[in-house]
Amino acid sequence: MTDDRTGLEVGRRRFLHPGPLRWLRAVGWMMLLFIIFTLVYAGAQTVGNPLFKGGGHLLEVLEVAAICGAGLALYGGVVWLAEGRWPEELDPRRAPVDLAIGLLVGAAMLSAAVGGLYALGVYDISGPRPASAWGTIAMAIESGVMEELLMRAIVLRLLMRAFGVWPALVAQAALFGALHLANPNATPVAAAAIAVEAGLMLAGFYLLTGRLWVSIGVHAAWNFTQGWVWGASVSGIPVVESWLVSKPKPGAPELLSGGAFGPEASLPAMVVGTLAALVTLWWAWKKGNFEARPDVQAPPRP
Repeated sequence: MTDDRTGLEVGRRRFLHPGPLRWLRAVGWMMLLFIIFTLVYAGAQTVGNPLFKGGGHLLEVLEVAAICGAGLALYGGVVWLAEGRWPEELDPRRAPVDLAIGLLVGAAMLSAAVGGLYALGVYDISGPRPASAWGTIAMAIESGVMEELLMRAIVLRLLMRAFGVWPALVAQAALFGALHLANPNATPVAAAAIAVEAGLMLAGFYLLTGRLWVSIGVHAAWNFTQGWVWGASVSGIPVVESWLVSKPKPGAPELLSGGAFGPEASLPAMVVGTLAALVTLWWAWKKGNFEARPDVQAPPRP
């Protein structure tokens, strides 16, 4: 019989049931969810962004976490109503271990990229110095949770439902990179770097596990380690409070150092992120998660 547990769960009931124009229903549903959760993200940013400009406080970080938690709960509710399933991409039983793995991997990857910049002689690193971490924690939570919900659980999943995995992978990565063009100090090279090293890499963790938690952990730890631990610009946004201070040396080639956008636009980050993307995507393909889960489970043979 067909194994109902093989493949990635991308939605197959109620609004996404098999039938005419399912691709169009999936795209329309994706657009509606994207608008709704962009508004939720904006709510988190009204609290989180001021913190990123200064030290922040624990209570304000808890407010950001509460908004993001409410966003995840809202996603679970609307998917249950419209798709007839509780989203296993938010399986709470797997969250603690997945998040811990993601946090460790994200911190290690970003540190490897900064280490590469230092080894190449294009970055100065100074410190340590006293600094509050609360503002960067708030930024890491809001970006990790809400951007993964938007880009992987909504855009990637529903484009995969509509058109298959390869068009979905390319489109969500390109969109992720393009959205970063609105950041300070952004360039087309920086956007392309984000699309490849982050858009494909974070998608790889989602496709591999079928859940958001590792991707959330990697994303949050990558941003926190970049901003507070190493004190480098995060996606073009300079940090104020950081333990260390890292910046390109004067005259360092921008294609190598990332320039004012920060390490994410650098060659070492591209190498680290792209290698992680290739490994996770290959592993997900071997696991069978490049295919959507079958629509109907065949009855057992007598």
